[in-house]
Amino acid sequence: MPHQDLRDACWRTSSYSTNNGNCVEIAGGADWAAIRDSKNPDGGALLLDHAQYRSFIRSVKRG
Repeated sequence: MPHQDLRDACWRTSSYSTNNGNCVEIAGGADWAAIRDSKNPDGGALLLDHAQYRSFIRSVKRG
């Protein structure tokens, strides 16, 4: 996947997240999705295309 500039990305946290600091944040665009640790927003992000993101979410739901 090509490099994506995430400086102006609109990050959001799941409504299932609690205030204990163990959260991930998600941002997305027309053909990409990014995931990062909310405790370390400058630590990098996992950048996926939509097919990869769907596969990732399916795997997380399966445990």
